[in-house]
Amino acid sequence: MDLSRFLAEVDAHPWAGLTHAYGSAADVPDCLRRLAGDDDEAAAEALSDLYGSILHQGSVYEATAHAVPCLARIAGAGIRTADVLALLGGIAENGADDGDSDEAAARRAVTAELPLLLASVGAEDSGVRQAAAWAAAMTGATAEAYGVLRERFAVESDPQVLADLLCGLVHLDPAGTAALAAGAIGPDRPAEVRIAALLGCVDAGAEWGREHHDAMLALLPADDLVAGRMDLDRNEPLQYVVSSLLLRDTPADRDGAYELLGAALRGGRPGVLAEAVWAAESAVQVSRSARRRLADPLCDAVRRDPSVTGEVLPLLRLLGGHAAPAGAVLAELAARDDERADRALAALVDVDAARAVPLLARDLARRPQALDAACGGLLGSPRVPCDAALLTAVRARLADPGALSGQEPFRYAALLEAWGSRASCALPEVLGALGTFPQQMARAVAAVCDPADLAVAGGALRREARSGQREGRLGVARALYELTGDAGPLLTVLAEGLADGGAHRTREAASVAAGLGTHATGLLPALRAAVSDPAADRTVPDLDADVAVAEALWRIGGRAEEAVPLLRGALDETGLSWMRWTVARAARVAGLLAGEGRPLTDALRRLLPDPLQTPAAVLALRAVAPEVLDAAAVAGMLLDSVEQDADPFTALDALQELGPTAMTGGHRRRLTGLAERDVRVTSSSADTATAPADERFQTRAREVLRALREPDA
Repeated sequence: MDLSRFLAEVDAHPWAGLTHAYGSAADVPDCLRRLAGDDDEAAAEALSDLYGSILHQGSVYEATAHAVPCLARIAGAGIRTADVLALLGGIAENGADDGDSDEAAARRAVTAELPLLLASVGAEDSGVRQAAAWAAAMTGATAEAYGVLRERFAVESDPQVLADLLCGLVHLDPAGTAALAAGAIGPDRPAEVRIAALLGCVDAGAEWGREHHDAMLALLPADDLVAGRMDLDRNEPLQYVVSSLLLRDTPADRDGAYELLGAALRGGRPGVLAEAVWAAESAVQVSRSARRRLADPLCDAVRRDPSVTGEVLPLLRLLGGHAAPAGAVLAELAARDDERADRALAALVDVDAARAVPLLARDLARRPQALDAACGGLLGSPRVPCDAALLTAVRARLADPGALSGQEPFRYAALLEAWGSRASCALPEVLGALGTFPQQMARAVAAVCDPADLAVAGGALRREARSGQREGRLGVARALYELTGDAGPLLTVLAEGLADGGAHRTREAASVAAGLGTHATGLLPALRAAVSDPAADRTVPDLDADVAVAEALWRIGGRAEEAVPLLRGALDETGLSWMRWTVARAARVAGLLAGEGRPLTDALRRLLPDPLQTPAAVLALRAVAPEVLDAAAVAGMLLDSVEQDADPFTALDALQELGPTAMTGGHRRRLTGLAERDVRVTSSSADTATAPADERFQTRAREVLRALREPDA
């Protein structure tokens, strides 16, 4: 390659008019120049920059396809060939087969370089062969690439290259490669090839049998065997195999997955347990039966060798009450005075809360993780009873507010709210901490206050609402209103929030004002003044605030003529993915307007094809313009939303709202399958919240099915 000529051609390309992950692609020529240069350190930085800009976190952009021919010329010239071919493979992997999108253009661009890729499959350097094989497979060009890769597989000797060749062949033709993969799992093959073959068997849909089970166990721990692979999607083999089998959702595949996991958990071999625990954690996210089926092997492992407990604590927490047989070991660890005690107690809260409460009460100040677990973590709610010893410990901590740290004030408030009047004896300590932690303690005051203490509690809240910390005044004023009905301080705080000018405070104040109804009539001028400028470049917080104001204008004064334009401003942002939740919220508010929201009909109908927005749009249209809905058609769209875990709970509400006449036999079978299958529907929640969320979904889905029984049933 004539480097000078190449660089001149690169510089002459109109990069500034193209875009990548960070905007203008004007910096791409400099990256290509450094990548093709003699300075290895500068080239490495350039490669990293290109991964960040034209292949950013697995996304390709307008400039990506334009960069591909330049990258191919660099690789073809023998300049950092393996690294550049790997980048081309990543671009192809994240492209698309059809259409006019950036993704389709990127894959077409790499496919156009197949002659280079296939020629490089036989290169002298093993790294080049490996990258070329993977990149060629990622183009999806089966007719052109499969035969070349198959021929190379027959003569290749390097285990890593063999593994990626096999992976590429399976990617191009799973069924056609099934026999080749099955024949490569035997002990006569290198371990790297055997693990690739097992993964290939799974991808090819092969029945998981005893030979697969035995080979997988013999290869564990397996993560290091794929560390050198180009295929990063399968870089945790045990987890990948288990999850893939569970997603097939057949009894035989479930049995195979859990037999494999059970053997790995019970085996006790060094290095295997960590991989087995991670695979089991993933199984809980996928399978409804996981917590029950994993309990015995995990508890067996803990009871046989308590020293492994620290490694399996996260999994024990996920199993919850199913792991109760391990409670005695956890209690012993939690009673110690070492760094594991808090983690063990947190697990015990999830596994056996009754056993955990006395230990938590005994050493509350030094058990932040256990306290967090007792309160349900980030997304949950308190899960421990109102125990006398624990309540005494909470009161003791609140009696010295200055000693509280971290999340303690939030956690104690959450416990007291959950316990309510059963914790009324804690009111003096809560009032004592109110001035220091008004946001947290205000709700606790309202929750624990007995009628006999109403005057004392109301007086304290009123003083704090008028002269306390600015950031806590809204919560305090709300608690005062809920406890006594005195709206004066709350209206004052809301007026200040609406006048503040910030989108966050506007949304917060408008949302609270909406709940006051006609009691907030005096805030209508402030609400109108808080609306964002439609001519400005509005952000998500601005539109969220406008939606909240629209709801307040409607709930307080029935101002549909003012609410409709605000809602339309949000509903028209359907093309921007980061606006989707804002649009869905606007649809929900539109539904409150009923017939007064008819001008929003067309905007709401445009939302129906988006699974995230389908449920809210259906509910809104049912209220605004029910005649425009094809009930049977939208029932199918709602089931699509459920299947994609887009907005499943709202979708169930919408299905029930449509009524039984909208449900065909096929619809009922689909919903029954979602309610009763083993694969979870709701699997996007964090940590320990996933299983409870999906269990709530199951319960709700069964309720809806009962409500939607055929009229003659």
